[in-house]
Amino acid sequence: MTDNSHTQEQAAEIADARQRAASTIRPTVPALEAMLFEAFPVLDHGFVRVIDYMGDDSAIVQAARVSYGRGTKRVQEDAGLIRYLMRHHHTTPFEMCEIKFHVKLPIFVARQWIRHRTASVNEYSARYSILDKEFYIPSPEHLAAQSVSNRQGRGEILDGEEAAEVLDLLRSDAERCYADYATMLNEGETADPNRRGLARELARMNLTLNTYTQWYWKTNLHNLFHFLSLRADAHAQYEIRAYADVMLRMTEAWVPVASAAFRDYRLGAVTLSAQMIAVLKRMLAGEAVTQETSGLNRREWVEFAAHFRAEQAG
Repeated sequence: MTDNSHTQEQAAEIADARQRAASTIRPTVPALEAMLFEAFPVLDHGFVRVIDYMGDDSAIVQAARVSYGRGTKRVQEDAGLIRYLMRHHHTTPFEMCEIKFHVKLPIFVARQWIRHRTASVNEYSARYSILDKEFYIPSPEHLAAQSVSNRQGRGEILDGEEAAEVLDLLRSDAERCYADYATMLNEGETADPNRRGLARELARMNLTLNTYTQWYWKTNLHNLFHFLSLRADAHAQYEIRAYADVMLRMTEAWVPVASAAFRDYRLGAVTLSAQMIAVLKRMLAGEAVTQETSGLNRREWVEFAAHFRAEQAG
């Protein structure tokens, strides 16, 4: 845990929560219990921590079989059932498990994240409270030019004077906008008693999108897997993928059997269209298929070839 990822007050709150113990007769997961309330650092000032959870691998099996208890089948059979459910897109048993995260993240990442609408979200209110003076400044290796082939992706890494100029602009703009935000609020030790401060709900509009916010994000396992399938993917934007990677490790501690099935059938898998399957069958039969004879458009062909590294793709 890095010292700059949360305030001393938050650190004390986390330490207090981790020292408390509660007895329960419901199923618990020791590996996830060991992670509860601990803040795992992400980016320069962010973190993810698990606040609460419900269910485990056995809850998925129980829901699928509508059984009364645990251990009604052998572990191997339970794993086989979970893999079958994942493989055939039987999603409702995975909805029986829920988890709640506390996340600290830059505003621009939050705005991308919130597109996943299948969760309950409660965000830190800048109408009620003052946001901390913390901004996300990318590491030099994550500064890249716009991709020439992907409108929403990155290209070559910036270096030298170009990188230095960008970092300086990001830092100075964030510092200046926060200083103006504080001036408009006119609160705290530097407040001018002869001047009225602007309402917090208005002053916040001056903040840059790399300012950090926080929220509680609660979702079920099915929707969490959907989030991770998109955001832990290698093509996802680095900043949100950094959060997804941490959450995936937490999920693997929570539901290891379901997570293994997820890696095999979702995260590490590909979806083929009917046309792609037809092309693959032709290739397996020995036919030299080209993009022109495949019936696939150029983008489909490039994606297909990237997965299978077929010589015909040249």
